[in-house]
Amino acid sequence: MDWNEIQNFSSNIVFGILLFALVAYWVNLALFRNSNLLAKIGRFSTIIANGLLFFILGSRWIVAGYFPLSNLYESLLFLTCMLLTIYLYIETKTKSKLIGSVLIPVTLLINGFANLTLSPEMQKSSPLVPALQSNWLMMHVSMMLLSYGTLIIGSLLSILFLVISRFKEIDLKIVDNSSLPLYNIMLDYYEAKLVGPSTEISELGKIKLLQSIDNWSYRIIGLGFPFLTIGIISGGVWANEAWGSYWSWDPKETWALITWLVFATYLHARITKGWEGKKTAILGGLGFFVIWICYLGVNFLGKGLHSYGWLS
Repeated sequence: MDWNEIQNFSSNIVFGILLFALVAYWVNLALFRNSNLLAKIGRFSTIIANGLLFFILGSRWIVAGYFPLSNLYESLLFLTCMLLTIYLYIETKTKSKLIGSVLIPVTLLINGFANLTLSPEMQKSSPLVPALQSNWLMMHVSMMLLSYGTLIIGSLLSILFLVISRFKEIDLKIVDNSSLPLYNIMLDYYEAKLVGPSTEISELGKIKLLQSIDNWSYRIIGLGFPFLTIGIISGGVWANEAWGSYWSWDPKETWALITWLVFATYLHARITKGWEGKKTAILGGLGFFVIWICYLGVNFLGKGLHSYGWLS
C-alpha cells in the first residue's frame, strides 16, 4: 500500500467518524435534557477526525514536498480541517451543542464529495504545474480557504437564525443577553418549550437564543472578512507575478469580488446602519451560496485561469 492509498484510506475513515459524530450530535439534540454523554462522544469523534485530517495533509506535504493545496481534493480536505478547527474553538467558548449539529453535516458532505465523487487520479499528489510553483501558493490559497471556512460558519448561523425565527422580524434589543453563554441560552429555550410555545417564558428563551446566534454570526463573519481581503490581495500580487496582470476578470476572480462585496455590505449594514436580526441574516445567508459558487461553481460552469487542478 503506497502513500496515496494510505491517505485515501485515512480520508475514508474521517468520513465514517464524521458520520458517527453527526448521529451523536443529532440524537443528543433530540434528547437535550438527558446527559451530556452523546455530546462528548460527538466532540471526541470530531477531534479524532480533525487529527486524521492533519495527518493526511501533513503527510502529503512531507511526501510531495509542497504545501498540500495544489488541487481540488487537497483544498477540500484543508477546508474540512479549517471548518472543524474553527468549530471546535467556538464550541469550547460557547459550550453549544447546536452548532455541531448544523456544521457537521456540511463537513460530512465536503469530505464525502472529496472521497466519493473525485476520481482516484484527482486524489493523488502530483508535481506542481509551473504557475503554482511559487511561494504565493501557501499565502493566497490558505487565506482564501481560511476565509471560506469562517464565512461558511458565520453564514450557516445566519441561516439558522432565519429558520428559528421563521423569517419574522424579531426585536433583539428587548433582552440583555451579552453575558450569557450560548449553552445556557439554548437550555433556557428548550426548557421553556416544555411550558408551551405561546407562553412568555418560551418567547423570551427564543429571543435569547436568536440574539446569541446573531451575535456569533456577526463576530465570525467579521473574523473571516479580513482573511478574504488578504487572500484576494495576495492573489492579485501572485497573478501579476505569474501572468503579468493584477486582475483579469477571470470567473474565479469575479466571484471572489462578488463574495467580498456581499460580506462588505453585511458588515457595513451592521457597523454603520445598526442593522441586526432578520435583515443581516438574509445578507449572511446569501453569502453562504455565493461562497460555494465562488469556490466550486465556477469550476463546474466554465474554464478560467484557475481551472488547473481545480484550485480554490
